[in-house]
Amino acid sequence: MFQEYGNFRAKSNERYKIEAKNSELKHRHSYDVAAFLGLIGMEIQGPLAIFIVNLQRILKLNNV
Repeated sequence: MFQEYGNFRAKSNERYKIEAKNSELKHRHSYDVAAFLGLIGMEIQGPLAIFIVNLQRILKLNNV
C-alpha cells in the first residue's frame, strides 16, 4: 500500500547509494565486528571507519 505513493519511489531510487556505503563499511572495513573490546572500543571504531571511507571518497574525487 505505502509503496504506491510517489515519496516512497523517490526515496527507494536513492536507497541503493546508502546501502552500497553500508556494505563497504561492513565488508571492507570490518564494521560488523568489534576490533576493540567494550563499548569504548566501538565508540572509537565507528567514527574512525566512517572517517576512512569519507577520506577515500574525497581522495578519489580529487584525482578525477
